[in-house]
Amino acid sequence: MAQYVFLLYDSEEWFDNLTPEEWQQAMKLHGAFTEAVQKAGARVLGGEALERSTTASTVRQREGAEPLVTDGPFIETKEALGGYYVIEARDLDQALELAKVCPSGNVEVRPIMDTSSDAEAPA
Repeated sequence: MAQYVFLLYDSEEWFDNLTPEEWQQAMKLHGAFTEAVQKAGARVLGGEALERSTTASTVRQREGAEPLVTDGPFIETKEALGGYYVIEARDLDQALELAKVCPSGNVEVRPIMDTSSDAEAPA
């Protein structure tokens, strides 16, 4: 089975006035998503919620100079990466079907590259 990362993007404004009850409801939705993945014969291999983008740091590699460390992701967008799942699915079609039931505003599905010693070089 192939592995995919589901990158979850949402507006961070949701957290501004979040009640404990709303947080628990969101966690229930993610629990239901995990159950749906299992019922489909796929597996959740991992995943975590991320702190707000204001807590991020970026390390930029610069040719001929020391890497530059800056605060924040500095991405001009209304949505921020809020969490991720690592999913083992039959194929991309199944991964995309599962992403449709993931409780996030936007889900980027990306195959995980096989970097083992016997893997072929990417095309």
